Amino acid sequence: MPAPSLISTPFTAESTAAEVMSGISLQGIRAIVTGASSGLGIETARSLAVAGAEVVLAVRNLDVGRKVAKDIQRETKAAAPGVAYLDLADRSSIAAFVESWDAPLHLLINNAGVVTGGLERTPEGWELQFATNHLGHFALATGLHRALARGAAERNGARIVALSSTAHMRAGIDFDDLHFERRPYDPQIAYAQSKTANALFAVEATRLWASDGIVANAVNPGGVVTGLQRNFTAQQRASLDAAAAAGVFRYKTVEQGAATTMVAAALPEFAHTGGHYLDDCREAYTVGNEASLADHPHGVKEWALDPLIARRLWTVSSELLLD
Repeated sequence: MPAPSLISTPFTAESTAAEVMSGISLQGIRAIVTGASSGLGIETARSLAVAGAEVVLAVRNLDVGRKVAKDIQRETKAAAPGVAYLDLADRSSIAAFVESWDAPLHLLINNAGVVTGGLERTPEGWELQFATNHLGHFALATGLHRALARGAAERNGARIVALSSTAHMRAGIDFDDLHFERRPYDPQIAYAQSKTANALFAVEATRLWASDGIVANAVNPGGVVTGLQRNFTAQQRASLDAAAAAGVFRYKTVEQGAATTMVAAALPEFAHTGGHYLDDCREAYTVGNEASLADHPHGVKEWALDPLIARRLWTVSSELLLD
């Protein structure tokens, strides 16, 4: 049987979020964007607001979030986004956010992320990058499942967009030591594991929730200089610069970086299909787990799309959050 064709769009690595959204109306769409107080989150929220969506900025710093909301309103003449507190490393914060949400939800964009320069842990003892980038968003999405299902029934579908990264190619999921309790800590490997987890979440969420009208896709925004890099060590910066010099990736503007998110969030090509990994505004091709990042900077490794690994990660994540 021939392999299924990859989903393509008219857009490329050079496209901007505004170009992707040109002519698209999101009137009546209710959206949440996590980490919407800087970088890609601001551009994503702005693009959604311009298209008419009712946007909520889920942020840790409410003062900054309110300023961003006012700026978006002033710059776009659209309705000011709402602002709500959310700390993805704090389970009580996530629970409070979910409890306060009482409306149908049509679009959840899991944009927030953290990079650490050394080992940091949550009060539960979880490694911070995995806890924030994956477990926090997992808890948020599962907590909002009912709202997403209501949104899907109301608008013929709901979508989740999970921001992954080319970094996923560095590491799969180490189920024997998720939180670096035994192996030496490498912040780049920890970040990579969390980004693989983001892609696997989209695979299993779609399998479980497609019958409710909910699909999830993972996106790689590409190399974008944002506040995410503020905690980089000298080694991490050198590694990133070396990869750029070798042509593994080229830096994008924030507007270009948000374009792939908007493809997954708004284009009809991804309205009713999920479990995909998008790169440069289209579905990426799959490569073996031994493939080199330098040779396949726009691919997605098998370990990030494997349905059995995705199912196992969902189970393990659920169990962790029940403790």
